[in-house]
Amino acid sequence: MADTYTPKPEHRFTFGLWTVGNMGRDPFGIETRPALDPVDSVHRLADLGAYGVNFHDDDLVPFGATPAERETALKRFRQALDKTGIKVPMATTNLFGQPVFKEGAFTANDPVVRRYAIKKTMESIDMGVSLGAKVYVMWGGREGLECEAAKDVRTALDRYAEAVNICCAYAKDRGYDLKFALEPKPNEPRGDMFLPTVGHAIAFINELQWPEMVGLNPEFAHETMSGLNFTHAVAQTLWHGKLFHIDLNAQRIGKFDQDFRFGSEGIRDAFYLVKLLEDSKWDGMLHFDAHAYRTENAEGVWDFARGCMRTYLILAEKSRQFKQDKEIQSALKAAMFDQLSVPTSPDGYGTDALHTLRTGTFDVKALGERGYAHERLDQLVTELLLGVR
Repeated sequence: MADTYTPKPEHRFTFGLWTVGNMGRDPFGIETRPALDPVDSVHRLADLGAYGVNFHDDDLVPFGATPAERETALKRFRQALDKTGIKVPMATTNLFGQPVFKEGAFTANDPVVRRYAIKKTMESIDMGVSLGAKVYVMWGGREGLECEAAKDVRTALDRYAEAVNICCAYAKDRGYDLKFALEPKPNEPRGDMFLPTVGHAIAFINELQWPEMVGLNPEFAHETMSGLNFTHAVAQTLWHGKLFHIDLNAQRIGKFDQDFRFGSEGIRDAFYLVKLLEDSKWDGMLHFDAHAYRTENAEGVWDFARGCMRTYLILAEKSRQFKQDKEIQSALKAAMFDQLSVPTSPDGYGTDALHTLRTGTFDVKALGERGYAHERLDQLVTELLLGVR
């Protein structure tokens, strides 16, 4: 049944083959759902109103496939894309699943492993671009360590930067219209991960050969799991002009990487994230890097996918209501929300401006006694989300 929360391709919602294709396995139990054919995923996502589908190389072409098997898989997938109109905006490489990468991929101590990781990535880049991908995500799933004595972190970052530089050089050499997005993660699967947060990754990008080609793919769960504010992380990424892609899901603080349905946990956090994305008019893909609960059968997967998109659309409507609500706007005025955009030093940093600041007089007592209506504002947002406004 169509309603205002029915997803449509113009909403730019995407899913990974690994998300809807998740079989329900966890560290303590085997799969609860059968494997899902990538072609079936394309058709079902099209039926739900999604815009696109993304993939790791091994999601589409099984690891170790022969050239003939690879071509067959790609041909079937292209036919499904052509028939449904589903796009492939992003691709990535699995550099974490196979035993060869157990000590690292781009930062492995063994140069032979690093070269194999680069070769696998180059092949995956070719495949992604051939299917239309404009963004290439790099999650360093095995880039880290447990034994601190085994790896010099500074040297590992040299090798990490070298690998990203090589991939950028490869894209430039091939004439690909492609950007790269690093995906920070603080916990799992290594004991300590390299580039664990948005801040680490932004600083890393500044040291690259072609920093303009590299941005970020922040993930809701990744910042949240360590107690950080994901909306703030995305805001800073936008501030740097580095939001090339985004992963939406849900997560409880301090837990393992849960990848729950978007909005199923932390609804206020999800609201403020959606509000940020809508207010900034960010026009990139809204990618759901999540999966259905292990309790679900095959049909439950599509309830999950539908739920991710509907929740985003509901929260987008709430963000519009936020702007139209007169009481909320009054509380924002009391909080002096608009005054943050006023420069602290309107006349700049010259001698006269510095003198004015240095010699200014202030009624500190009155300033300290002022209230900012944060309690009122926060309660109004709560009531908005609870549907009583």
